[in-house]
Amino acid sequence: MKNMNPNKALWEKGDFTQVAATMRESGEELVNKLGITKGMKVLDLGCGDGTTAIPEARLGADVTGVDIAANLVAAGNARAKAEGLGQCRFYEGDATDLHELKDGSFDTVVSIFGAMFAPKPFDVAKEMVRVTRPGGRIIMGNWIPGDPTLVAQILKISSAYTPPPPEGFVSPMLWGIEANVTERFKSAGINEENISFTKESFTFKAPYAPANFVQVFKNYYGPTMNAFEAAEKNNKSDETAT
Repeated sequence: MKNMNPNKALWEKGDFTQVAATMRESGEELVNKLGITKGMKVLDLGCGDGTTAIPEARLGADVTGVDIAANLVAAGNARAKAEGLGQCRFYEGDATDLHELKDGSFDTVVSIFGAMFAPKPFDVAKEMVRVTRPGGRIIMGNWIPGDPTLVAQILKISSAYTPPPPEGFVSPMLWGIEANVTERFKSAGINEENISFTKESFTFKAPYAPANFVQVFKNYYGPTMNAFEAAEKNNKSDETAT
């Protein structure tokens, strides 16, 4: 029996749609700033259940959503169908190897808190560049290390309890450091003058208290679920509950 891709197992664990439900408004607000126009061919990489892919399609773009988690792909396709967005399709795929997509297929590649979690960041950058047409755009939204916001702190605390990563693991948070991003895209053939950065706030809008939001992460978000399970095994669950 073939071993399951650990990254796939991580993101199929729980139900990320429960977290994504708090990202809908901010996802739409973000997409409205990206200059997406009717007929534009867009790849939404690490798309989840369509936090940004669905709003892109509403603007008339021809959207291909790719995510490693089968349950999120199914949820995204169900959302697109419910809205009658026939030009928005979701597929399973790995951001480190998009072999099913042809060179220069997309006008814009968007990845908001998506491809940053894939292993092999240099491969991720190379693949994003490969599938983008000459003169096209790549837009990434990545978490910034050391950010004081609630979600960033949840991720930071979770990592303190998660088992040691496998050899060669590269932290997703390094995508939040400008020098690293520049190095990765330069290695994929992009000139440094064509790489730019901006810092924005992305707000999770949940109709309940922060403590309840932590519970949502504990119950449905793969990395946090793993952290709580590891704490339980190491008799540290009391620490994570405080």
